[in-house]
Amino acid sequence: MPPRRYPGNLSIYIIQEAALFLRRPFGIVAAKNGHITIIYRIVGKGTEEMSRLTVGDVLSIEGPLGEGVFTVSDMPTLLAGGGVGLAPLIFLAAQSPEPIVLIAGKTAVETKCWVPFFAPYAKKIYMTTDDGSAGIKGMATAALDEIFSHHLLQRIAVCGPTPMMKSVAQAAAVKKISCEVSLEKRMACGIGVCLGCTGEYKNRDGRYKVCADGPVFAAEEVFA
Repeated sequence: MPPRRYPGNLSIYIIQEAALFLRRPFGIVAAKNGHITIIYRIVGKGTEEMSRLTVGDVLSIEGPLGEGVFTVSDMPTLLAGGGVGLAPLIFLAAQSPEPIVLIAGKTAVETKCWVPFFAPYAKKIYMTTDDGSAGIKGMATAALDEIFSHHLLQRIAVCGPTPMMKSVAQAAAVKKISCEVSLEKRMACGIGVCLGCTGEYKNRDGRYKVCADGPVFAAEEVFA
């Protein structure tokens, strides 16, 4: 079966008292019957204001943005995520045949809350926690040896903190496993004009724009 594609990121902007704020990019968790679902963490003024929204409040939304999206195929796939980077991987899990899932977090409380979202789709769920309170102690890479030894993976999709994505991508390169990463960057315009979310390609000349060229890239394009 040929690879399929799924939508990239969504940029969402709050109308009301947030006129001074730039748009916030969020990964899409689900899209069905004219409704979309996002998951966010309160980390600043914008998301704190979002937490006070009620039914009937109005949002200005642009998206899906960009051209880079995760590839969906029938090949054995690992979905690896950390923090709120796990949110868009839920969308991908729903379209992937029995993926292996790696959930990375700081504590058991932070990590276990994601399990119910992936359980309906995953063949196997692994967890890592920085403090060892759930799953394997350590960062996401601490689970990779066990995962690689039990599963003949052909693809890896990663979304989370940049150091985590880079380390998983490097491990995938050693095993010669195809790896895609969804970059997390602040996006002011969302259409590639402001150049606030750019980076330098690692495998060719030029610079990429996360909002327009991504957010999903082949790992070798963005990580050395």
